[in-house]
Amino acid sequence: MTQQGDNWWDKLYDESVPETGPTATGDTLDDRFDSAAQAAAAGAGPAPATPPADPPAPPPPDHAPWEPRPVSGGAPRTAPAEPPRPPAPPVPATPPDPGPPTPPAAAAAGAAGAAGSTGGVPLPGTPCAEAPRTEGPIPEVRVSEVPAFEVPHYEVPPYEAPAPWSATPEAPASEPPAPGPPEPPAPGPPGSAAPEPTVEVPVPRPRTGHIGSGPPTYEPEPTALPAAHPGELADLVADTVLDGARYGVCTLRAAAVRGDSARYRGEPRRDALLTARFGHDESALVLVAVAAGARTAEGAHRAAADACQWIGEAVGRSHSRLSEDIRAGRRGDLKSGLHRLTDRTYGRLRARAADRGLAPEEYTATLRCLLLSADPDCRTRVFFGIGRGGLFRLRDGAWQDIEPLVPESSALAGAPVVGYGSPPPDVPEATPEGDRLTMDLGITTAPGPFVEDPLPPPAEPFRFRASVARPGDILLLASNGLAEPMRGQPALAKELAARWADPEPPGLAAFLADVQLRVKGYADDRTGAAVWEA
Repeated sequence: MTQQGDNWWDKLYDESVPETGPTATGDTLDDRFDSAAQAAAAGAGPAPATPPADPPAPPPPDHAPWEPRPVSGGAPRTAPAEPPRPPAPPVPATPPDPGPPTPPAAAAAGAAGAAGSTGGVPLPGTPCAEAPRTEGPIPEVRVSEVPAFEVPHYEVPPYEAPAPWSATPEAPASEPPAPGPPEPPAPGPPGSAAPEPTVEVPVPRPRTGHIGSGPPTYEPEPTALPAAHPGELADLVADTVLDGARYGVCTLRAAAVRGDSARYRGEPRRDALLTARFGHDESALVLVAVAAGARTAEGAHRAAADACQWIGEAVGRSHSRLSEDIRAGRRGDLKSGLHRLTDRTYGRLRARAADRGLAPEEYTATLRCLLLSADPDCRTRVFFGIGRGGLFRLRDGAWQDIEPLVPESSALAGAPVVGYGSPPPDVPEATPEGDRLTMDLGITTAPGPFVEDPLPPPAEPFRFRASVARPGDILLLASNGLAEPMRGQPALAKELAARWADPEPPGLAAFLADVQLRVKGYADDRTGAAVWEA
């Protein structure tokens, strides 16, 4: 930088040079208050007849050109003063209706605001314009002239202390009137049908009860689950099975329930239940199969399930022929055909026992079946099976035990065979003197074989019954766990007859509660299938 420039820089930031201050002006607070008061007094005078014409716009201010301060020497530079602006004329009041009187203070404030917006009051930083002054004192503002602000009055209720708390509830002052009979509906216009009344009937919840002088030993609900194995989950049996259907003129309800003792010990249900329909329309055939495994066998529930499955497969393959025989009433053909199907089922059970390395009696089950036709004109009901159980019929309010009779073992034995204990027909048994005659052929009799194993038990006889149902009959097919209390406890049979006296069949939940009526001393599995005839 040159020498001249250095001197200019020193002169600009020289501490000895005083700073430039603000220009003295006449714009003070007192001057503004006097100007506003004078404008308010002038505006309160009479309004002129015609508003004056708009004043001419003031000429633009003539500013002097800016001259830079000399670099060296001379007095400090000050900003040139702006020429004063011409005063603006007062704004006359033009409203025709002045309205309520305005307090002088409010009028003064309003006038001051109006002047500021129109240019009557100079802006800050400009010299105050001379306004015409009015001779006389400034009017005094009185409080009474200011309109009072009305505050609405609200009624507040007096505070009441709450009554002391009491543990004993107070009795009502007056008891409500006793409910009377419902009022009849109001009569409508002539020719209109009266609305039908709505009657709400409470439906009782079915509960498990018991018959006899006291409750059974075990609890009425399940306690323990059977033990399960990871590789044999398909063999698990549910505690309860419930099913139902309606075909033709009959309604079916079926249920199988685990016994109280099995529920307590965590043993599986040994009874199996199968309900299946084969075919369509009137030629359809409904099969109900009930099987019960041996009580002492380890896989009793598996044997019962196999028996139901295999008899169902056999009936399903021959359902067309069986349906025709039932509708035609061919009892002989039905008995022989169903006997063959049952024998095949038990043959498969014996083969399965051999595969498992068990004796035939260790893997077996009782089997009882019922065949129903879906034809509404056919009321023939066919029962067949092997093993103990029950078949009952409720007719005219009384139970009938229609289980097919099994002949005695002696009746099944035939007459002696010649050469094996029976004498020839020509030779008399004894002489006239009373001596018995024997035949001596002179042949030495060989000793009989030595039998180490006991003889197998006699096979169960085949049971068959075909009966024609009447309207209103109830046919009950029961496993041995339900048939025994039905025969041994008359109170159970009487209770079921009372519950099923209604022509309308019970629902599934109600039927399950009926089957679970407990009797002390009978804790085996229960399975029952009932058919209501319309």
